[in-house]
Amino acid sequence: MLRMVLKGMVIGIANIIPGVSGGTMAVSMGIYDKIIHAATHIVSEFKKSMRILIPIILGAAIGVVALARIIEMMFARAPFQTNLLFIGLIVGGLPAMARKVKGKSIRGGHILAFLFFFCMVAGLALLGEEEGAAADLSFSLWNVLKLVGVGVIASATMVIPGVSGSMMLMLMGYYTPILEQVNDFIDSLVALDVPAVLEGCKVLVPFGIGVVAGIFAIAKLVEFIFQRFPDYAYWAIIGLIVSSPLAILLMNPMGAVTALSLLTGAIALAAGVLAALKLGEE
Repeated sequence: MLRMVLKGMVIGIANIIPGVSGGTMAVSMGIYDKIIHAATHIVSEFKKSMRILIPIILGAAIGVVALARIIEMMFARAPFQTNLLFIGLIVGGLPAMARKVKGKSIRGGHILAFLFFFCMVAGLALLGEEEGAAADLSFSLWNVLKLVGVGVIASATMVIPGVSGSMMLMLMGYYTPILEQVNDFIDSLVALDVPAVLEGCKVLVPFGIGVVAGIFAIAKLVEFIFQRFPDYAYWAIIGLIVSSPLAILLMNPMGAVTALSLLTGAIALAAGVLAALKLGEE
């Protein structure tokens, strides 16, 4: 039980870091198939599924709460180094995906899958505004529906190995606002500020509903695709991974660039690559 909670914490932490995939972390820890199976057989194997999902969800929630404030501080105080760290984590995760297609023939469909998803992420970054600029979290029926939809999209991408749910939140302009809402909600909870807690629920509850719905909705589709078309799926994931650093550079403020920031940024980049390579070892 404790071991599964700890693994859930790793997945939760991965999902809150832009460019890092919780699905990839699940694969590296050998529990991805168990999670997908539990999500897709929750009705027919309810007790067995709950024994897997509850500690994972609990651990993921603890991981998100534990790291949310740290990530927010890193972006505020060292944006250049933080972005390079995330880019390193993305680049370092590429070999783990590349091994999935190593030695296999490359077909035209594989190239098309790669190009489509590369262009989709790069195009969204080129057309989109700076992260968080377009996000409106004021309470209204339309915004509630949008938050549910954003939760569905973000959680669906969290399930897919190699795809970052937080990166998708960035592309949609919701990453920083949601992160701030999580931190404000925790502060209000600790302070027993009931009105502020209820105010936070107006954002976090519809988003959370979308997250849960997205995970269960996409799990069956992911299971089918990886069983029937694994090579196409991995080439699509590689396209997403390769384009993610470009999206980060285009969308995120980098702050002032000095000789010291270049040096520390290079260290952060290398640390990210090494950490991802280590986590991707089989």
